[in-house]
Formats: sequence, C-alpha cells, structure tokens
Amino acid sequence: MNLLPNERLAFSPIVERSKLALPDGARLAVWVIVNIEEWNPRETMPRTVLTPPAGGSPTPDVPNWAWHEYGNRVAFWRMLDVFDTLGIRAALAINGSAIRSYEPISRAALERGWEFMGHGFSQKNMQKVEDERADIRKTSEAIRAFTGQAPRGWLGPGLTETWETPDILVEEGYDYVCDWVLDDQPLYLKTRTKPIVSVPYTQECNDVAMMLIQHHAAAEYRDRAIDQFEQLYADAHKEPRVMALVVHPYIMGVPHRMRYFREALAHIHARPGVVFTTGSAICDAFVASAPQPG
Repeated sequence: MNLLPNERLAFSPIVERSKLALPDGARLAVWVIVNIEEWNPRETMPRTVLTPPAGGSPTPDVPNWAWHEYGNRVAFWRMLDVFDTLGIRAALAINGSAIRSYEPISRAALERGWEFMGHGFSQKNMQKVEDERADIRKTSEAIRAFTGQAPRGWLGPGLTETWETPDILVEEGYDYVCDWVLDDQPLYLKTRTKPIVSVPYTQECNDVAMMLIQHHAAAEYRDRAIDQFEQLYADAHKEPRVMALVVHPYIMGVPHRMRYFREALAHIHARPGVVFTTGSAICDAFVASAPQPG
C-alpha cells in the first residue's frame, strides 16, 4: 500500500527537538547544489526561455535546447571559477546520461571532490518515466562507473516523485533524498523497509523559481539568498540550521546574473560559524545525533 506524504513523517516542531550536531560543529551548514542536465532534442524541452511562435511543442526546438546547452558549454566554467576562488566544494545533481555526454564537467567536479547526486537518468518527470526503479538504478550505475562510488543522495528532476520513490531509493542503496522541501533540519522519512533521510533543499533560493517562474531581476538571487542566510543564521543562535542554494548553469551562470551569485556566496563565506559542505556530510551528522525511529 502506498504511503501518503504525511504518513511518511511525524509532525515535529523545530523548537521541541534534540540538538542537531552539524559538520565541524558549525552553527549553520550551507550546501550549494549545481544541477547538470541533458535535454533530449527529440523530446519536448523541460523548460523554455522562448515560446515557439506558433505555440505547441515543436521538435527540434533549437532555441530552447541551445539555451540549456550554453549552460554546460560556457556558464558552468564561469561558476566553477567562483567556487575555486572561495574554496567551496559543491554538490553536483546530475542526470545519469549527462555523466558521459558532458564528461569535462563530470571530470572537473570529480577532481575537486564534489559530491555526485542522482538526478534521474534524463531530465524527465519521474511520474512519466516508464520504469522508475530501472531509471534510478541506471543513474546510480552511471555515477558509480565514473566516480568509483555509488551516489548516496537523490534529487528528482523538478523535485518529482511517484508514490513509491522513497521506498525504491532506500532499496537501491540511497541514504538521503532532497525532494521534501519542508524543514530547516534533516529528518527521517518512513519507507516500507527502513527510514531515509530528507536533507533540506530549497524552492525559494532556487534560480528556477526566481528567474523562470517569478521573473525577477537578476539581483533578486543575491538579495534573497542573503536575506535567507541572515534569518537562518539568527535562528541558528539557538538551534543549528541547514541552508541550500540551488543553481543551474544556463540560468544563474549567464553573464548578466553571474555577479549576483558570486556576491551572495562571498557574503555567506565571510561569516564565522558557517560551513560549506555536502548533502552526505549533513546526512551523516544528523544520523550521528538523532537515533532512527523504530
């Protein structure tokens, strides 16, 4: 029997929990997720920057495919300079098919010790994937073959899940999932076998929401990221918190937006008691300080 979302976790107000220990004893853990996707030109584009003049979903959709392709050819490398300058190790949420299609990106992340997270084998709603378990397994195998390690974390394309996704993830060896954007601390989700950890992710400090859905000016990313950080940093005076920042190279890595991403990271990086880390490190710290439910 499929579990409803509210049946996978108990309600737990953040003010009534045992103290969370974060990596390096930090007050606030910040993790930055870079999404690398491969868009199939034979299919409808996952997102569009330019509406086709006659409507519909034409194929090939060259303008919108090329919009995304710029992110992997140019913008990723612009973002990489910022990470290198600040000494930040990010998490790479990557389509399994993109591992080889964009191998220079995969290699750059591997050389820097970034964490690789499963992000579907292709950029497609998980509810429309023909065989979800096979897709997850194929994604894991692609990451394992390239990095030598199985991925521990999963981010559904567009945060999409089926009724069974958490169950299948646990059964396929995953330790944590990022689709459940409902807390500032990790938590356990019930599955049909053993619990899986939900690591805090974000929809609000996500360039898709700000730039493509809400259509804000580029500076909104910096302003919102800093505002979010300052509040969480204040909250963490009493209880540690986790903050996520999400970027896609074809969105935030373009020339007119890049400075705002850089300025947001620099502001956060300068504050004491903050650790830039990965989803796996956050997951491990949580498991070490919070016993699993029975």
